[in-house]
Amino acid sequence: MAIRKKPVENTAPLPAKGPLLRRIRRGIGRVLLGIAAFYGVLLVLFSFIPPPINIYQTQEAWRLGGISKDWVGYDDIAPVMARSVVAAEDSNFCLHWGFDMSAIRDAIEEGGGRGASTLSQQVVKNTFLWHGRSYVRKALEAAITPVMELLWSKQRILEVYLNTAEFAEGVFGVQAAAQHHFGVDARDLTALQAARLAAVLPDPKGRSASQPSDYVRKRTRGIISGAETIATDGRAGCFQ
Repeated sequence: MAIRKKPVENTAPLPAKGPLLRRIRRGIGRVLLGIAAFYGVLLVLFSFIPPPINIYQTQEAWRLGGISKDWVGYDDIAPVMARSVVAAEDSNFCLHWGFDMSAIRDAIEEGGGRGASTLSQQVVKNTFLWHGRSYVRKALEAAITPVMELLWSKQRILEVYLNTAEFAEGVFGVQAAAQHHFGVDARDLTALQAARLAAVLPDPKGRSASQPSDYVRKRTRGIISGAETIATDGRAGCFQ
């Protein structure tokens, strides 16, 4: 009589999920720490040296075949230019720590049609990140902005902004813009010229400081008034 052998059961233990998950978490943690360290080093370096060409400028240089940019120190920029940009783009610049919560609330109430990005956020985007809408970029911007506010002075933030903002197609920084539109240096800009440059923001490709539309002229008048107001009410004290 044939004897049937009982099948041998596989008693080998199943691989444990715990160690695998821990390795995945450690890997993700190392990546995040590497990103934080990378941006931390850049934040420290750019607190005292001019940032080199950024991602957007590189893209525009490739598209246009070249760009115009010329870094100048804060003392070589007309004070009225700084006040004009703050009046135009972020009148509460001296009062917030990177995010203007009142502007954010107003933007939400108006359905998102109104911008709420501060000058600090724009500096982070222009200097460290890329243009375009994505959750990844916005998350990085939200993480880097308060750290930059902690490490940089308000004057340094404004200095970097004025040297990296686009004021005409392929024209970056206030020195290149002053030469391009008016044939003068940034230190010699008048109140009207400074307001005209600020008025083209945030649409330098659709507006012109030297050939202003009716809208730019109207916006210029409002910026001149706003620059005078923040000079007298203390909202320019953090960068003057």
